[in-house]
Amino acid sequence: MRKTNQELADFIWSIADKLRGDYKRSEYAKVILPLTVLRRLDCVLEEKGTRQAVRDRAESYPGERPHKLLRGVADLPFYNVSKQDFRTIGNDDKNVYLNLKDFIRGFSPEATEIIDRYDFHIQIERLNDAGLLYQVVQKFSEIDLSPQRVSNHDMGYVFEELIRKFADASNETAGEHFTPREVVELMVELLLGPDDAAFVRPGQVADILDPACGTGGMLAAADEHIKKINPSTRVNLHGQEINAESYAICRSDLLLKGHVADNIRFGNSFTSDWFDGAKFTYMLANPPFGVEWTKSEDAVRDEYKQKGDAGRFGAGLPRINDGSFLFLQHMLHKMKPVTRNEKGELDGGSRIAVVFNGSPLFSGGAGSGESEIRRWILEHDYLEAIVGLPDQLFYNTGIVTYIWILSNRKTKQRKGKVILLDARGEWVRRRKSLGEKRKEISEEQIRHICAMYRDAEHIAADENHPDNAKIKIFRNEEYGYKRIVIDRPLKLRFEVTEDTLAELAESAALGKILGDKTTDRQELVMRRREFTAALEPLIGQTWPTKAKAWDALHQAVTASGLLWPSSSSFQKALRDAVGVRDAKGEVQYVKGKQPEHDPDLRDAENVPLERDIDEYLETEVKPHANDAWIAELKNPKTKLTERYKIGYEIPFTRHFYVYEPPRPLVEIDLELNSLEDEIQMLLGEVTA
Repeated sequence: MRKTNQELADFIWSIADKLRGDYKRSEYAKVILPLTVLRRLDCVLEEKGTRQAVRDRAESYPGERPHKLLRGVADLPFYNVSKQDFRTIGNDDKNVYLNLKDFIRGFSPEATEIIDRYDFHIQIERLNDAGLLYQVVQKFSEIDLSPQRVSNHDMGYVFEELIRKFADASNETAGEHFTPREVVELMVELLLGPDDAAFVRPGQVADILDPACGTGGMLAAADEHIKKINPSTRVNLHGQEINAESYAICRSDLLLKGHVADNIRFGNSFTSDWFDGAKFTYMLANPPFGVEWTKSEDAVRDEYKQKGDAGRFGAGLPRINDGSFLFLQHMLHKMKPVTRNEKGELDGGSRIAVVFNGSPLFSGGAGSGESEIRRWILEHDYLEAIVGLPDQLFYNTGIVTYIWILSNRKTKQRKGKVILLDARGEWVRRRKSLGEKRKEISEEQIRHICAMYRDAEHIAADENHPDNAKIKIFRNEEYGYKRIVIDRPLKLRFEVTEDTLAELAESAALGKILGDKTTDRQELVMRRREFTAALEPLIGQTWPTKAKAWDALHQAVTASGLLWPSSSSFQKALRDAVGVRDAKGEVQYVKGKQPEHDPDLRDAENVPLERDIDEYLETEVKPHANDAWIAELKNPKTKLTERYKIGYEIPFTRHFYVYEPPRPLVEIDLELNSLEDEIQMLLGEVTA
């Protein structure tokens, strides 16, 4: 940022001092940002010199103003028909309230819509009641924000600096809509860097979308990156934002830079897709982490059911408590198709960069919505790389985050593969914490990360390269697995104890045999006691097989003059009561031949996708449990019996895990002794 721009931002920032006492620091932006926008628009109108012509033409139409005609007269994307401006408003302390309101009402819809989203009318009332309105407006009237002095590009810098300052000063809300600048720069470099050579060519057009654009930091950074390489490249920025104030800030920023502000839309990207049918060359986003999509559920599920693969969410739906994968599918749906030009070269296609927390890497087991989405992405070969970032980078969370890079036009050497880049150690400590943000990535480290990404294949192949341990490259199939359920037989011995009889007496099966709903409760209790009393002589006895146990139990019951129940429900209740799990016990069978599985011993294994599950059972499982087998289970969705489910996960942390042996006991003892000596010394100082 140039010194003059920084000084201008600092001066505007200093006006906020007048709000101290009547406003909290976190509220300063609600006044300063919309006034900055209004003053800039006022200066643009003044310099253009068409203000009076617009007023005259507007007065010639007593009815509804012809919007397009007046915009043509203004020769700008907006106009104002009011007779007020900041000079007249700032010179009249008695009528500042009425004049400012009239000035705002005079703007065309493009500008009015922005100011309305700021809810600035509320702040005007508040400033007026506090006696601050005239002072603040007068200070703004002293600032020259004309395009001749401050270009659109520089005005964007100033506005971004104000946004950053207010976000830094408002720790309580910064994380809601503000991505740290270094994270934005890194994302943009990873997204656009591989195409830098293409931007140099004349006549280039870049269509960019951020479906959760917040205050527009990512869009602004992408625009800046491209314009540095080739100022003549036409960059079309598009964004959608659900938070009204963030939306107003983003739209203001683009309007001040000369972009088409209409391309920034307000609303929920899931339920009101303003760019339905549009395709984009580049997309990037920092969607909210772990946020429920309950409010969008009906619309999302309807689209999923009605449109399937033709809609945005054909790959599947994630759990309701995290909509991250909905944003990603929304973006993937808007990729430009890859075609071939006249020379037979591949043309078109898109690239995507998105920030996620760790959940999308592994949440959900085989067959779940998340797993199916990962499977769809990898089987279509869209995922190019995942970059692990340091923790404590963001303002409202200290968790580790990841940048996903996706594309449908991967280079030949990267087709069918995914790069994992561990940049968790690339950080420097901040001198002052901002909420949860205690770390940041330096410019040098950003360059280093991008260099590792660019040369990933070379680094991964060179074991002597200093960054070799930070790069892992796997084929898409290596992230897939077959989820098998391993069963082992139920083995029991049989014994009668007081607890056994108490459990049997309370069983529903015994109650059903001894009486029904019409039986008197006391009578039923008596019958239960009578039955279990017949078995009390067997307390303490144990049998190795079910047959021997049943013979003894049967004889005890009939010897008491009672009938031996033969229903299957009673037989199961009796076995559950007297059966005790024993590794050396008798194997239990269902239908005579098939061993009954022990629910307590049921386990699951993830078998590499390309490996045979029966071979895996023989070599990996049976050496430890030779009686194990693979369960055949019915899929509740398809109603078909299956021996495994396909799943996909990306165990980023596991791939970069490095074992650290525990410290020697001698070292720990020395440290403890040192701490004890220090404590004794401190206690001595207290008691002295």
